[in-house]
Amino acid sequence: MRIGQLAKQANINIETVRFYERKGLIKQPLKPQQGYRDYPQKTLQRILFIKRAQKLGFTLEEISSLLSMESVHCLEIQELAANKLADVRSKINSLSQMEQVLEQLVKRCQSNQNHRECPIIETLLQD
Repeated sequence: MRIGQLAKQANINIETVRFYERKGLIKQPLKPQQGYRDYPQKTLQRILFIKRAQKLGFTLEEISSLLSMESVHCLEIQELAANKLADVRSKINSLSQMEQVLEQLVKRCQSNQNHRECPIIETLLQD
């Protein structure tokens, strides 16, 4: 399939395909003397793998590591996934704390009788 067909089937744009090539995530097929490059079905499968891994929060660098581990023992891949899970849980914890603080600030602002002073601004100005 040609690059346009590949991009369409992967639901990405052509520049993303080229970006993945530059990053070494997928291989660019050789260009024949006449005609266009033909991408194999395996390239589409690889791009879909990349997109699914990104949805799980893996960076392109981590995805590159995953792709290079195809023939590696599962325990190594499990360790990488466990580290990503720990990162996600840490982010969830941080976001939960942020949510609680913002919720308190909004409530303080809603109950504020003095509309010339904002409890949110006052709190942010404090040490």
